[in-house]
Amino acid sequence: MDDAEETLPDRVDVESCTVDIPVEARSMPRFDRPLAATCREARLLNDNPWVRSLGKLTLDITTEGWRFPTPTDPPPAPPKSVPARTQSPVAEPPPERVNSDALHRLRPPRDTIVFKERLLYLLQPPLENVFGGRQVTVPFKPYPYQMEGIAFLMPRHAAILADEMGLGKTVQTILALRLMFHTAMIRNVLLVCPKPLVNNWMRELRTWAADLPFEVISGDLAARRFAWTASKCPLKLVNYELLTRDVEFVNDETVRFDVVVLDEAQRIKNKESKTAQVVRSLQRDRSWALTGTPIENSTEDLVNLFAFVDEGRIPAETPAKRLPALIGDTILRRVKEDVMKDMPPKTIRDVTLELTPAQKEAYQLAEKEGVIHLNELGATITVQHVFELVMRLKQICNFDPRTGQSAKLEQLVADMAEVAASNRKAIVFSQWVEPLVRIAEALEEFGPLQFHGRISQRERQEVLDRFQKDPNCHVILMSYATGSVGLNLQFSNYVFLFDRWWNPAIEDQAINRAHRIGQKSPVFVTRFIAQDTIEGRIAEVLEKKRELFNELVAQNQPPARLGMTEEEIFGLFDIPARPRTARAA
Repeated sequence: MDDAEETLPDRVDVESCTVDIPVEARSMPRFDRPLAATCREARLLNDNPWVRSLGKLTLDITTEGWRFPTPTDPPPAPPKSVPARTQSPVAEPPPERVNSDALHRLRPPRDTIVFKERLLYLLQPPLENVFGGRQVTVPFKPYPYQMEGIAFLMPRHAAILADEMGLGKTVQTILALRLMFHTAMIRNVLLVCPKPLVNNWMRELRTWAADLPFEVISGDLAARRFAWTASKCPLKLVNYELLTRDVEFVNDETVRFDVVVLDEAQRIKNKESKTAQVVRSLQRDRSWALTGTPIENSTEDLVNLFAFVDEGRIPAETPAKRLPALIGDTILRRVKEDVMKDMPPKTIRDVTLELTPAQKEAYQLAEKEGVIHLNELGATITVQHVFELVMRLKQICNFDPRTGQSAKLEQLVADMAEVAASNRKAIVFSQWVEPLVRIAEALEEFGPLQFHGRISQRERQEVLDRFQKDPNCHVILMSYATGSVGLNLQFSNYVFLFDRWWNPAIEDQAINRAHRIGQKSPVFVTRFIAQDTIEGRIAEVLEKKRELFNELVAQNQPPARLGMTEEEIFGLFDIPARPRTARAA
């Protein structure tokens, strides 16, 4: 091994050592003294006031004003007459006083709990004073029942005005909206109506609310986008078709309305339709619906209507007998017999006519072959098969398909001669356009005008104006689908139902084109029924459906039964319903 290398020792020795650290404890004088608890009085609780001042407070007071139309001044009291000393003949009766109970004031719904709203309604003057003042002028004073309708609509966020056709739902709605604009209760409104009624609403708005600006949403895509999203016009008017088409603009988060009004609201009775879905998607604070037929077929129509008016008011699977209690404070319906005691009467007569020989032969053959075909279908038969036969037989009741003979047309020509001789006007309704074209040819001497789906929208208003003003035009021919709603034809005194519609509510709407406010003369309604045919059996069905409507809506009672069963439909031809299809139609 090299000498430079280190060598490690083979053993390490470890020695122990003891370290002693002295510890000394000393006392501190401050802790040697005894502890004494002391208590002193707080000045906060002895001095008045015993709250700490925060300095000078500045109170900001804000007030909110509600503008009301100025009521009319009370009439001056009549001068008191000095009684004569001599005996007077007969004392004059005291001046007539206005019955305060007959005045119409806004009455909030039962579920209104917001104090501000109740106070607002309490401070409103009677409507009679409002329309008698200078701020709100009207062409003529509304009827008392219309005052009631206005007082019903204004306080409600959810309302259905279901007055019978002809009582002026349009006027009541316009005046209610106008007063709400005047009192700053609302700032923007959307009014939705069928396309044929846009001109009617424009005319009524100019008549009853000349001081209320409005615009009709129409034109190309860019114009409609601006109207929906940028226009500041307080009242917008749109038809159902454009509303459905403009769903993208309608659902914009900036598009919101204080009130949305649906005219002819039965358009949304089908809850799953696109129109109903778009209407329910509208952002709004109040939902009003106008319809003379809240129930057209069954109570489901009314339930679907409330899906827009007040969603959640009617729980799912609610029995029909519970509906009146749930909707009583939200729906208002009046009929002519209740509110228009002085209105000219309406006379309805059913004229039963025997088919011409050619018609009778064609009818019997069609019915015989049709029933045989239905029976041959066996278990595959459906209600649609029965309806197809019904439509075929009804068309033969109008005109013979081979010769064109018509017992109804012969009677209509004779009746129209009397109408024209008395210088009156008449409306003729049919389910189809083809019969109207044939009728127009037969009534050429009476200046017939046509109003149906083949007449363009641009020409329709011209047709109505001519019918009203031209003394040589004694008759207008209308289809139920086009002329049964929204038209004011109170200058006509005669209505002819050339054939019967399946739904009685549609028939009533057609009749009420003439029997409505402004009518000065009695209205005569003639319903043609072919003897010993399907039309007589359909007439019985219509009466049963009319009873359903009256029981639930007019009398506020649950209906005896809802809709028609397939057994009843098959019974039109004495065909038993198949077991698998015996359910409610």
